[in-house]
Amino acid sequence: MLRVAVVGSGPSGCYTAQSLLQLESEAQVDVLDRLPCPYGLVRYGVAPDHAKIKSLQGNLRTVLEHERVRFLGGVPVGGPSGLPAALLRGLYHAVVYCVGAAADRRLGIPGEELLGSWSATEFVSWYNGHPDAADTGFLRGVSSAVVIGVGNVAVDVARILVRNAADLRSTDIPQAALEELTASRITDVQMAGRRGPSQARFTTKELRELGQLPGADISVDSGELALDSVDAAALPAVRRRNLEVLNGWAARSPTPDAARRIRLRFFLRPVELLADGDRVGAVRFERTAPDGHGGVSGTGRYEDVAAQLVLRSVGYRGVPIDGLPFDAVDGTVPHVAGRVIRDGVPSPGEYVAGWIKRGPTGVIGSNRPCAKETVTSLLADAPALARKDVPTDPVAAIRAAGVDPVPWSGWLAIEHAEAALGARLGRTAVKLADWGSLLGAARGSRSA
Repeated sequence: MLRVAVVGSGPSGCYTAQSLLQLESEAQVDVLDRLPCPYGLVRYGVAPDHAKIKSLQGNLRTVLEHERVRFLGGVPVGGPSGLPAALLRGLYHAVVYCVGAAADRRLGIPGEELLGSWSATEFVSWYNGHPDAADTGFLRGVSSAVVIGVGNVAVDVARILVRNAADLRSTDIPQAALEELTASRITDVQMAGRRGPSQARFTTKELRELGQLPGADISVDSGELALDSVDAAALPAVRRRNLEVLNGWAARSPTPDAARRIRLRFFLRPVELLADGDRVGAVRFERTAPDGHGGVSGTGRYEDVAAQLVLRSVGYRGVPIDGLPFDAVDGTVPHVAGRVIRDGVPSPGEYVAGWIKRGPTGVIGSNRPCAKETVTSLLADAPALARKDVPTDPVAAIRAAGVDPVPWSGWLAIEHAEAALGARLGRTAVKLADWGSLLGAARGSRSA
């Protein structure tokens, strides 16, 4: 019987477990996660008002409730308090790391450390109730915000900043975040990219949502659109549709009585965050222009945009895992077809899937073929791997190492507690947003 540990319970981890179940009839899979809650970025990265995407949790749940799968939450791997990679290698025939890309790319400009300058991921984690997120008072004293980046995460945070908070009451957004968004005094949000609209990474569905927010006016500078001289007919379909939406917004008249405004900007490169006292007060941009080779170059002309909140959304990077090799340039674990490479050769029983394998590219569905490739490599190696003696049940050794896993019943208790909290607040299920509440609910299930 092949015993496999999958580290990470987000889409890539669940699709890896699913492929193992489908392709190996006797595989037993433990899915480990640092958090007591499963689903990874589907729970903590997808915006609360994107119910259709969040419903993917149902599909992932089916995998985690399979009779040959066991969820072990609250199990960190690596780091000072986590299980060593070498220990996991000894407890399982194979270990597949599906840990994503947890770090944000930085702008690397003066003023980035000012109060009011955050990564979009920090903001997303806060409004999604991640237990590591700090309530930094993102919105207090803020009337204008700049989102740097033109991908779907940038669109998400811009939408949440201007959406009527009352529309979020029917979601699972934590109560504290809902109350702060309700009290928000933000009236202006600008989203800026250093290149042109034809190179923006958002998808058309998400882009259109910005133009459908009640009480919000959206505008695009027609002059900035005109700078992008790319032949639209030669673009991929999604980028052609994006240009159609943007040109439509540029052509329409503004809504004078709108309570909030979103402005999409292009050909602006941030060069400095300007201080107002001890916090950010404006973003200094250099105007850019197409360089004729698919990139942009600076023009030497600058523009300052007032903002008390700056959210950077310029990409992600993988984080090194103690005990595993790491490519610091790509932010990934070196591999061949999912097999971890140590000193130039495959490391027996160690594999990767998802963003830590290929970098932060693709959408949720991209993890399916990625996971299948890795599992195909693992199963090709299985005859040799299965000859290793491993414990019948690794949980005893995990506990002996000082880690007490949260079982699936603990997660179900968290779900129950979130439903009860929502009922008390007159809402649907509301996320528990701190470690104490999550672990308290999970541990309560053991004494019940």
